[in-house]
Amino acid sequence: MKLVILDRDGVINHDSDQFIKSPEEWLPLPGSLEAIARLTQWGYRVVVATNQSGIGRGLFDMSALNAIHDKMIKAVALAGGRIDSIFFCPHAADSTCECRKPRPGMLREVAMRYNVDLKGVPALGDSLRDLQAAAAVGAQPILVLTGKGAKTHDHPDLPRETLVFPDLAAAAAYLAA
Repeated sequence: MKLVILDRDGVINHDSDQFIKSPEEWLPLPGSLEAIARLTQWGYRVVVATNQSGIGRGLFDMSALNAIHDKMIKAVALAGGRIDSIFFCPHAADSTCECRKPRPGMLREVAMRYNVDLKGVPALGDSLRDLQAAAAVGAQPILVLTGKGAKTHDHPDLPRETLVFPDLAAAAAYLAA
């Protein structure tokens, strides 16, 4: 089974420092839906793994998150793709949970659910914590320069094995090769 793990905000959709709190605020990045469709067509199972601390902060609730994810899933399907599952951490940034990236708990849950070793599995993100979580489980960290990616690119703690692409579409094209 081919698996790819995608962060959500800043990779699939526009990010916001004020959080994406409603379906109306969820806006796909140019080319991201088509990139997910291509990954699906190339035999990848697409998994989203996302920190959603706005829930823990009381900025939105589970019904809002479910509505956002429903909109994303439908938009991807309209483009010809599929998101197989969505994993998320609802805890606030100051939480000591194991599921909040950069901790590896959420990605370990992906491995357990799909019964796979994540060694070498592409894990795309725009923030340092996405890439650190990927490296912690032996996945292949891939930085996209959308969202917070340009700022992350120059971070001294960037895992050295990180691959860098301008956006999800370019990373998907690489994965197809």
